[in-house]
Amino acid sequence: MLSASPIIFQIHPYYRIKIMRKSFFHLFLLAIIVLAGCQPKTGAPEYQLVWSDEFDYEGLPDSAKWSFDTAGNAYGWGNNELQYYTSQRPENAFVSNGVLTISALREPMDGREYTSARLITREKGDWLYGRFEISAKLPAGRGLWPAIWMMPTDSEYGGWPASGEIDIMENVGYDPDTIVGTAHTQAYNHSIGTQKSGRLSVPDCHDNFHVYALEWEPHEYRLYVDSIHYYTFENEGTGFAGWPFDKRFYLLLNVAVGGNWGGRMGVDTTAFPQHLEVDYVRVFQKPGAVKP
Repeated sequence: MLSASPIIFQIHPYYRIKIMRKSFFHLFLLAIIVLAGCQPKTGAPEYQLVWSDEFDYEGLPDSAKWSFDTAGNAYGWGNNELQYYTSQRPENAFVSNGVLTISALREPMDGREYTSARLITREKGDWLYGRFEISAKLPAGRGLWPAIWMMPTDSEYGGWPASGEIDIMENVGYDPDTIVGTAHTQAYNHSIGTQKSGRLSVPDCHDNFHVYALEWEPHEYRLYVDSIHYYTFENEGTGFAGWPFDKRFYLLLNVAVGGNWGGRMGVDTTAFPQHLEVDYVRVFQKPGAVKP
């Protein structure tokens, strides 16, 4: 049997010192990695994971976390949208290989020319403040309008826009490289020409996954794509008209077709089917956060 010890002593002393130094460095690096691994990888180690869907299952979206929203089909969701949102239909929303896929299809259903899905966490995931991360790859095509956003659970300040809306990510097919994040309040909204938005060019948003994130605190909220901070909406201290974001909100994921904004340049009927793919959804809050 060969012994390893003679080989060790044949190494030149200079290289033995280098190996020892490198070994200590690796041990030090390993310690840093282990300690870092104890915190969520969000760039904000004070946050702790409180809710998530990693989509590590097969089939329809987890009914303990998601519901299908179909309530606005009869009136085009207030935006003259063209799709019919279905419920519990795998063709429009399905989890496989670790990814949730929401599919917009060109097919007739209930008087509409397109089908899609709109998933919500209402009464299954509702939060006041926190960090929200959604890793997603977007559909492409003129007329497509994917969105990752939040709405008030209880609308305590009144109907839209008085109780607020937080758009974490919107993208319209005729402006394919642009990610838009928007705040909607009674004082700031497009219907009175005062809307406040941030924009960021992400040319590969249809080809690769990116993390669309919201950090929401009592004094402001911030929007990110990956590590890029591109928009801040501040609490000006003027009451709910400017800042209704002191109540619980829930998450929405959907792909609309057409509509007042998404369909402004028409719909490319040859672009379908198109898919919003979501790798994970994660919600973090600080210890001792206010519970809604």
